[in-house]
Amino acid sequence: MTAFNVRDILKTAAAQPAQAGPRAAMPPAENLVPPRSGGPLSPIVLTGCVRAGEFALIAVTGILVQLVLLRGIIPLHAGYLAAIFGLAGLNVAVLQAAGTYGIRAFRAFFSVGLRVVLGWSLVVLLAATVLFFAKLGDHYSRLWLGVFFVVGLVLLLAGRLILSVIVTAQMRRGRFDRRTAIVGGGEPAEALIEALEWQPDSGIRIVGVFDDRSDGRSSDVVAGYPKLGTVSDLVIYARNTRLDLIVFTLPISAEARILQMLSKLWVLPIDIRLSAHASKLRLRPRSYSYLGSVPVLDLFDKPIADWDVVVKTLFDRVVGGLLLIAFAPVMLAVALAVRLTSRGPVLFRQKRYGFNNELIEVYKFRSMYVDQSDAGAARLVTKNDPRVTPVGRFIRKTSLDELPQLFNVLKGDLSLVGPRPHALQAKAANTLYDQVVDGYFARHKVKPGLTGWAQINGWRGETDTSEKIQRRVEHDLYYIENWSVFFDLQILAMTPFALLKTENAY
Repeated sequence: MTAFNVRDILKTAAAQPAQAGPRAAMPPAENLVPPRSGGPLSPIVLTGCVRAGEFALIAVTGILVQLVLLRGIIPLHAGYLAAIFGLAGLNVAVLQAAGTYGIRAFRAFFSVGLRVVLGWSLVVLLAATVLFFAKLGDHYSRLWLGVFFVVGLVLLLAGRLILSVIVTAQMRRGRFDRRTAIVGGGEPAEALIEALEWQPDSGIRIVGVFDDRSDGRSSDVVAGYPKLGTVSDLVIYARNTRLDLIVFTLPISAEARILQMLSKLWVLPIDIRLSAHASKLRLRPRSYSYLGSVPVLDLFDKPIADWDVVVKTLFDRVVGGLLLIAFAPVMLAVALAVRLTSRGPVLFRQKRYGFNNELIEVYKFRSMYVDQSDAGAARLVTKNDPRVTPVGRFIRKTSLDELPQLFNVLKGDLSLVGPRPHALQAKAANTLYDQVVDGYFARHKVKPGLTGWAQINGWRGETDTSEKIQRRVEHDLYYIENWSVFFDLQILAMTPFALLKTENAY
């Protein structure tokens, strides 16, 4: 955040009167703007993949041309490899400078294709010039360079043509759209919407307007878009359909009102921005981020987005698969012990809250007698709990009962590291978790994990007091705000040592 911090928001939330539970009915937005088919695509990830793809395309082309043309004449030595990879890297740099990497450029094949031709031609011309003045011409085949230029150019243009067709089709399906909700009505909202609509390629798709006011300052239709409800309705809407961005149109001076709304919205895994379009305050251009050319101030960012999602997903699948193979003998032994010592299935399936409050089914080895299992976790497991089997007591204390959740990791429901998923009726001191901790659902801004920062700091097991769940949530939020791959590695490395502390694990 820039202008506001979490502590201010939580104070504001605590000062507000208790709200009624979530309404069963969805706001009219659900019917007016049905979700797009398929998930969103990240322009940042796509652009990075195209850069990497064109680098690889040129490098492989150069190697293959050398092997085919000069086989048995000149070996593929280090000098050729250095030249090939140098040309591939220089081509990416030149095309980047020429503005050929971006969603708009990927769509415009003919105009951008000319820049690709000129860019690749410049790269090869520079290479020929360097070889001439460095007197290295005798070390490289002119035939190879000429064929490399022609074949490389054909493949670059063919790739760009295919990319143009694919990106255009996906844009028509809305896969690159950032589904955006406007918070606030009146003239500021109208001015922002009109500014965004003047930019058809901005990637912003407005779903509607949300405002807590119901008087004349906030009409039912703003710049042609319906008012879909209040900020509380917006929370429900974001939980049930895809939403990527929330933009406030309130003046920055309305700090109290913004904080009040943020106290409801900050728990969502969504980018939140404050429009500076109509503000008289003028900051340096670098102080703003931009929606097209519309300046906004960043209030909250989605914790894990773009390349972070790719990296964390690959990390989970690769490391999770390796851990599943490594622990397969242990899991087999536990499964046999559960099966042979008590009646009932080996696995216990339980509904828990996942990313963005979605319900997921989590796997565990069954640790209770089958007729006394508590799928909703309405009653805490306590020390010497008679519902727990002798084998169950051991696997719960050592957390071996959690190993089947590696299958959840491979399915994509869980991450290896993240806030532990809680059961639907889990309680602390006989009170539901979300009623004990302000901002509890903010821990669902990322995927839940098999292990987490709270667990390795001793906050695992029974939550018989309010303090225990509060400290657990504090650690979860710290993890979300400070996530990195190295942080995940640190938590995984410390988890075996944390499991040795079993005083709260029953």
